[in-house]
Amino acid sequence: MQEGKLLTFVKSLATLLETNPSEALIFSQGGKLLENLIREDDWLPHEFCKPHPQYYQQYLLYADPLDRFSVVSFVWGPGQKTPLHNHTVWGMIGQLRGQERSSNYYQQADGSYAADESFVCTPGQVASVSPNTHDIHIVENALHDQTSISIHVYGGNIGRIQRAVFDPATGVEKLFISGYANTVTPNLWNTTPNPV
Repeated sequence: MQEGKLLTFVKSLATLLETNPSEALIFSQGGKLLENLIREDDWLPHEFCKPHPQYYQQYLLYADPLDRFSVVSFVWGPGQKTPLHNHTVWGMIGQLRGQERSSNYYQQADGSYAADESFVCTPGQVASVSPNTHDIHIVENALHDQTSISIHVYGGNIGRIQRAVFDPATGVEKLFISGYANTVTPNLWNTTPNPV
């Protein structure tokens, strides 16, 4: 039976990370793997696509047992967005459905944060974040009438990593650990006709 798309991605990324690649290589080769995963929107189980009426949802799809990476679906209802936040690890964002706007922020001399560039990801596109380049941003659903879904891959178990949100006007940070919206993860080894 054909291997599921998510399992193929997880195995391929784990194999890449075994070589202890540079971040640039993770973004180039891992980015291609993520592009392959999001090329078709036919594999993400319904229970990991559900929006919440008030808050964006972060569903864990896979967490590497050695905490080298995690794969997460972010589900954004119309108008939903994050606060200004960081990640502390590398990350790749692949747009599966809808559109997302990401606005990068940089700290100013007075401690405040100002937006620099903003871009919209459409289905099939992959973007990245990194503490080495640009790690602080606001992400929002760019569509006001439908749900958007992106697949995020991070260089650690992002739901367990202590990170920070920032007040853009003052620069004051507040630490948080995001956790996940789900209590179960997909069965990557499912051999039914519609494996993930």
